[in-house]
Amino acid sequence: MVVKKTKKSVKKLTEKTSEIKAVFSGESIISNSQKAIELYGKSRFGEVSNGKVYYSAPEALYLVETKKMSITLNKKKLSFEKLMQKIKESDKKIATKYAVFKDMRSKGYIVKTALKFGAEFRVYDKGIKPGQDHAKWILYPVSENQEMTWHDFAAKNRVAHATKKNLLIGILDDEGDCTFYEVSWIRP
Repeated sequence: MVVKKTKKSVKKLTEKTSEIKAVFSGESIISNSQKAIELYGKSRFGEVSNGKVYYSAPEALYLVETKKMSITLNKKKLSFEKLMQKIKESDKKIATKYAVFKDMRSKGYIVKTALKFGAEFRVYDKGIKPGQDHAKWILYPVSENQEMTWHDFAAKNRVAHATKKNLLIGILDDEGDCTFYEVSWIRP
């Protein structure tokens, strides 16, 4: 029996292997694939350094959930659930952060970490990529059950003002829906 490869079977094979391959190593999720660099150029997922792409936990979760990436740990492929579980070991609030990240990203915004600003995320207006212009918002994800004092709110607002960005609070409710509140300064 002779089996011929057709264009369709080759296409299906390449579609199945078109995931970005990444490795979970401690705190980092890293890929050195050309596909990762191409996706960065197109959609700004990850940060490129020395020919490798480094992903934040929410970015990696999003790419795994949308079947654009597969991640291994000690040569074992991690499912979305296993990856979430692994990240929760070092970040107890990752479920809330990820839900808010996913909601913003699915609406077409580019969301990047903002740890150097003292915030969780920075968000770029639609059509703007990091490096082209500055982020418009500093985003803090919170659960509707999470307590936030006026002192906490004022501190977050000061960080946004100091970085010349608007404050965006993303509230995740118990049903998994996100509501966003923008706080900006006005001059009377």
